Amino acid sequence: MNIDAPEFMEYFLDFSIVATGFSRFDLLGTGQTSLYFDTVRGIIGGEMFAELLQIFHDRGLDPILVSPKLGPIARNIIKLWYIATWEELSPIWHEMFGAGLNDATFIVAPYAYPEGLLWKTIGVNPPAAKPPGYGTWSAPPVSIAPAAKPS
Repeated sequence: MNIDAPEFMEYFLDFSIVATGFSRFDLLGTGQTSLYFDTVRGIIGGEMFAELLQIFHDRGLDPILVSPKLGPIARNIIKLWYIATWEELSPIWHEMFGAGLNDATFIVAPYAYPEGLLWKTIGVNPPAAKPPGYGTWSAPPVSIAPAAKPS
């Protein structure tokens, strides 16, 4: 499988929509799609990344999340979207499946941090990164999270 084929970026977006619960509009609005795609490819390699995306495209998210090989990668992709951080895969994972030399815990880019989905989820601006504007401290935060469904 050739990870550079255009459909894999679409598969990545589709995977990210399902995995994060955010819309395509929201994810593209962060401006981080290509950065995150390239980050994952650079760490785990194109072949394993293409495998993850193809399985998602063919069978959905559930088989990936329960996979000892692909589950940790999927959870790291979710963390990328929410907190702009890749967490190093465990030594046991590396023993079993290998992986690239670039695997370490790091924030992928300083400009990715304020675009993390975490801030939108909890309804605040990222500390020290996007000031809310003069006087906004006097109003209570506005929740953008979907309202809980009555039981």
